[in-house]
Amino acid sequence: MATVLERPRSGADDVRPDGITDAEWQTRVDLAAFYRIAAIHDYDDFLYTHISARVPGPDHHFLINPFGLTFDEITASSLVKVDLDGNVIGHSEYGINYAGYVIHSAIHAAREDAHWIAHFHTRDGMGASAHAEGLLPLTQRALYIIPRLAYHDYEGVALNLDERERLQADLGDKKLMLLRNHGTLALGRTAGEAWSGIYQLEEACSAQVAALAGGRDHVLIAPQEAQDEALRQIAQRPAAAAASEGRKPHDQLVWEAVLRKVARTLPGFDT
Repeated sequence: MATVLERPRSGADDVRPDGITDAEWQTRVDLAAFYRIAAIHDYDDFLYTHISARVPGPDHHFLINPFGLTFDEITASSLVKVDLDGNVIGHSEYGINYAGYVIHSAIHAAREDAHWIAHFHTRDGMGASAHAEGLLPLTQRALYIIPRLAYHDYEGVALNLDERERLQADLGDKKLMLLRNHGTLALGRTAGEAWSGIYQLEEACSAQVAALAGGRDHVLIAPQEAQDEALRQIAQRPAAAAASEGRKPHDQLVWEAVLRKVARTLPGFDT
């Protein structure tokens, strides 16, 4: 069976900084690809949003974008490694976005399953986050996201460390979040899970913004029976996943597709 380790290479071994393990380098390559797939889908916000990944190993370190590079410029070797106190580990020509550190360190510290975290400020993500009713059951995507979605009220730019406790409490055991008046967030154990989560959330937000563009009065809410069926199907997903044993997991299929698309469209991420 193919694994996510089978991916395009472009001289990566020649540019890997000293002291980086194979496992960390693989995470760096995947994270650089994550930034570039976000750029391809216009989920970036020039320099101002962030995706992070936990570094494999016993230390509580994570990788995040260097503040000053756009998403389509980020490479495996340019990513910045930090600890949970915000200290940069190793050398980097760039610093990091402090607000990004506050948000991502909070979630990496609180959730063992938060190996990958994506946080975006897209127009439609911010638009849906500013809606008083939150994400509405308007589309198939939304019906399957709403039961898994948390909310966090806006407190200004995330520069205060004490906001981390409230962010952790609001997230609870969910993997998707709308940060009110701010944007979207998703986490996952794998890059594929985190990308799939943030992609589905962003697209649900875009559909809602489009549906509400003509006003709220004539928007069709999904029938309650359909909402109940979505909940039932979500509860049955573990059994469905077990029934597909022997095939590639969904997250792996997603991530392999991401890597192929990035290699075609924005190559060079693995340097």
